[in-house]
Amino acid sequence: MIDRRRLLVTAAAGAGLAASGAAFAAPRNADAELDAMLQAWFDQDVDRSPEQATNLGLDRGARAGLSSQLSDRSESAWRDERARAAERWRVFQAFGGTDGLSEAGKVNHAVAAFRTETAATGAQFDYGSTLGGGRMGPYLVSQLNGAYFTVPDFLDTQHRVEDRDGAEAFLARLSAFAPSLDAETQRIQADAGKGVIPPDFVLDLTTGQLNALARQTPADMAMVRTLERKAAALGLSGYGDRAARIVEADVKPALARQIAAFETLRPKAVHDAGVTRRLPDGEAFYAHALKNWTTTTLTAEEIHAIGLEQVAAISAEIDTILKAQGMTQGTVGERVDALNKDPAQLWPETEEGKAELIASLNRQVAALQPRLPQVFGRLPTAPVEVRRVPPAIEAGAPGGYYQGPPLDGSRPGAYYINLRETANWPKFSLPTLTYHEATPGHHLQVALQRETATLPQYRRANGFSAYNEGWALYAEAVAADDLHVYENDPLGRVGFLLSYLFRAVRLVVDTGMHAKGWSREQAVAYMVASGAKPVGAANSEINRYASMPGQACAYKVGHTVIARLRAEQNAKPGFDLRAFHDKVLVNGSVPLAVLEQLIREG
Repeated sequence: MIDRRRLLVTAAAGAGLAASGAAFAAPRNADAELDAMLQAWFDQDVDRSPEQATNLGLDRGARAGLSSQLSDRSESAWRDERARAAERWRVFQAFGGTDGLSEAGKVNHAVAAFRTETAATGAQFDYGSTLGGGRMGPYLVSQLNGAYFTVPDFLDTQHRVEDRDGAEAFLARLSAFAPSLDAETQRIQADAGKGVIPPDFVLDLTTGQLNALARQTPADMAMVRTLERKAAALGLSGYGDRAARIVEADVKPALARQIAAFETLRPKAVHDAGVTRRLPDGEAFYAHALKNWTTTTLTAEEIHAIGLEQVAAISAEIDTILKAQGMTQGTVGERVDALNKDPAQLWPETEEGKAELIASLNRQVAALQPRLPQVFGRLPTAPVEVRRVPPAIEAGAPGGYYQGPPLDGSRPGAYYINLRETANWPKFSLPTLTYHEATPGHHLQVALQRETATLPQYRRANGFSAYNEGWALYAEAVAADDLHVYENDPLGRVGFLLSYLFRAVRLVVDTGMHAKGWSREQAVAYMVASGAKPVGAANSEINRYASMPGQACAYKVGHTVIARLRAEQNAKPGFDLRAFHDKVLVNGSVPLAVLEQLIREG
């Protein structure tokens, strides 16, 4: 078990639910004043992020012009963003404490306290993307992020083409793609001048993906095909050709310039995966990253120890099940590796095999849906679909990820699975991934939050990784232990436990690389030896943690808090599981300190 003392969280995150005592008195109409301030900040952020506006379904009406724009990725925009983060924290502190706020207002205050303070801290780092949120990391462009990575997929899957205006807006965004690439290229070069260069293996992966995109003929690009198909369905012709001309004339030269910039940096790159010894203020940066991703003040040393403790406990349970199945020889990792390679557990490495894999997961989602009311009082109305990660980016993309529905429900939620190698997904492991990414995991939580009318818009739209990922990991156990999906499937149970082992291993290897001097190869070897992932998947995972320090720690820290809260509540008379789940979910995604107070004091 994890000592509660070791999971103490930042005072700012919980301050909004505590008794007031701030230096400034809250305004007389405190709820309205706070709500107006936070809504105004949210509106400003949406107006500066056209992609977010589209994702949330807010690029309509007065904001219709955003549907033809991309975000400003320039150095000047980055400096303005940092200044804005510092100013918002000053204004928020001046607002004062929680006197006069309703209970809902106190939650909004606590959430804003953590978000605003963390962004202001991140603004002090003069490189990368450090203000918080889903892409926080030291490298502006890597195998996981950057315009080349996000824009084609965004245009393919999120931009709406419902009429001629939508088709024209697509072309306008495609025309903005090259300036976005060039702006990031300039910042890559500026960061390199400050000593911020990705490790050599990250540079190689990123350059490989850039080249893969640049080599594609425009007609073969998924975003161009999608535009052509949607336009044709509306009786509009010529859009595929127009898009192809923009790609050839503007996008490909910009890609070439970014590739050249990375190739120039390659001789200067080192193999060290960690950030604490290598980057400016690296130790402070990693501490900030851990706070941002876990919403706690746990140190790297504490997280490393939690990981080692949980790896041992989970491995022992897996060992017991494997022995009961007659698998007794070798370490847990060796036996799991043999199971991963069992032909009976592998999907064919063919396009047909991958299509059937996707179809099987969609069937799994549909099969669980009728059982959810047994353990949840509230369910979202938006459906969820399982899709394949676009092949052009699958070499560097994570194994799976979720894309929520917009606020207006006009698009379903989507769970993307990376099928670069089907061997990375033996059949016994796939159900747990689906319960994590779809229901009762990410989709249930995110879609429900976006549909909760009692939450203000700025809360419905945003979230925290530790809560979201902690919930999704906790949801795997709901499927396993409350809905009994593995009741007659011991190997499925092993797959579930391996998911938990994988997240515990992440605590060890992320902190190992970034705080304890582990090499990339040492981290890969540890993950493989534990049995958490086969070598191919382990390499991809470790590359991810090198590019996005601290993010991998959010999952198990978040799960640990939610599971501990359930155990505490379960020990009280009259515990009701449906009511507990509704209580965890009703306020949407919050920092872990806020969640603890809401559950314990509510």
